[in-house]
Amino acid sequence: MRASSPIAPALLDWHERAGRHDLPWQLQRTPYRVWVSEIMLQQTQVATVIPYYERFMARFPEVRALAAAPVDEVLHLWSGLGYYARARNLHRAAGVICAQHGGEFPLTFEAVAQLPGIGRSTAGAILALARDQRFPILDGNVRRVLARYFGVAGAPDDRAGTRRLWELSERSTPATDVARYTQAIMDLGATVCVRRKPLCLVCPLASGCSARRSGRQHELPAPRRRGARGARRAFMVVALNRAGEVLLERRPDSGVWGGLWCLPEFASATAARAFVRNSLGSCAAAPERLSEIEHAFTHFDLSITPLLVRCAQPAAVEEGGSLWYNIRAPARIGLPAPVASLLQGLAAESLFGVV
Repeated sequence: MRASSPIAPALLDWHERAGRHDLPWQLQRTPYRVWVSEIMLQQTQVATVIPYYERFMARFPEVRALAAAPVDEVLHLWSGLGYYARARNLHRAAGVICAQHGGEFPLTFEAVAQLPGIGRSTAGAILALARDQRFPILDGNVRRVLARYFGVAGAPDDRAGTRRLWELSERSTPATDVARYTQAIMDLGATVCVRRKPLCLVCPLASGCSARRSGRQHELPAPRRRGARGARRAFMVVALNRAGEVLLERRPDSGVWGGLWCLPEFASATAARAFVRNSLGSCAAAPERLSEIEHAFTHFDLSITPLLVRCAQPAAVEEGGSLWYNIRAPARIGLPAPVASLLQGLAAESLFGVV
């Protein structure tokens, strides 16, 4: 007979009183809606996700609509949310669901875990939250709660520590009320047992917490091992024609801003000017420097210098790899947040005089 969970009763009682109950994906818990929310919430705060989630679900209310949409429209609705591989994997997985599961979200752990972009924890969370099926999870919030409560050291990339936390997650997941428990432990990690300055005085698990007893709340779990934060510089060509169009190029699926449309980017001003001379013959020879843009990624900071050049007429573009984008009547395509902001600013200015 399975032993009772050491933390579920206190968590369930706390969540009934103080947990979150009105998040958009909680109001109609279908596997599809929970899946989309779980992918968006990976490495992203709830407050940031909510408006993106609501727009996404209004456009793609069910999996067939997502599968049928062009990937550019999916990326357009994701623009600014970051980690764009998540959006591409959502789109790919929707196609798999329609092709292999008749458009119905699969309900077995094995089938869910095989979908693009879904790992063990996300698959367990979807089935636990949407179907009350008993599967342990170990996202960042749950990892932090369990590491502190049971006193498990080790960074997220420590195999022995991770294996121990999975064992504890399995042991702690109750046989009943799985959906409520799963939401409760995620909420506790997101709102009380937070990374910095945890609110131990209001935590329902404080009396049994190993980290609190030993004063190690700020040491557990150990941070991921990371190198020094880097800095990069880029020069982007803003080729603007009389019609109010700028030249964009699709980035490779892998790497920064994968699959998005971006201004032609170069490592130096010299390379950018060479591109203008060699590829944009109808443009002025002397680009105008616009205000620099600073953008922070997870592991490095990027400084962007936009170089504005005016073109008498659009140059030929490579089919599928580049396009002329009308900034006054923008198409629904995926743009990196700093590029979208730059183009919105240009559209608001009087830049369409004689070139």
